[in-house]
Amino acid sequence: MRIGHGYDVHRLAEGRKLILGGVEIPHEKGLLGHSDADVLAHAVMDALLGAAALGDIGKHFPDNDEKYKDADSIELLKEVCRILCENGYKIGNIDSTILCQSPKLAPHIDSMRKNIAEACGIDISLVSVKATTEEKLGFTGDGSGIAVHAVCLIE
Repeated sequence: MRIGHGYDVHRLAEGRKLILGGVEIPHEKGLLGHSDADVLAHAVMDALLGAAALGDIGKHFPDNDEKYKDADSIELLKEVCRILCENGYKIGNIDSTILCQSPKLAPHIDSMRKNIAEACGIDISLVSVKATTEEKLGFTGDGSGIAVHAVCLIE
C-alpha cells in the first residue's frame, strides 16, 4: 500500500466559473487557471500521482500546453486513473478537504464525491470531500483563493 498527498491552490477572479469536483457552483467569482482550475480535482490528481511516484499534474498536463487550455479537470482525472491502472495500481480511498470561506459548499459535496468516484472508477463510499472555512484568516479566509488538501491510499 502507498499513501499520496496532494495540495493545490487557485486565485478567485471575476469572469470565471467556479468548478469544484466537476460541479459548477454559483458564485460571483471563479478560479483562475490554465484549465478549468478545478482545485479539488487537481489536488486529488497530485495525491494519486504522488502515491505512485509518477510525478505531478504539471508533468502530465503542463500549463504551457494549449491542449490543456480550459481543459475539464474531471477528464484529466480520468487520464490520471488510466495511468495508475496502466502501472498496476488500484485506488483504496481518497480523502480531501477544501479550504474556502465562501460560498457554502455543503449542498454540493455529494455531487463532487460522485464525480470524483465516477472519474476514478471507484465506489462513492471510497471518496470523502469535506469543506471548511479558515475563520477569515489568510488568503482563503479573505476570499482571495481556494485551497485543497487531498490524501489517498493506493495498492
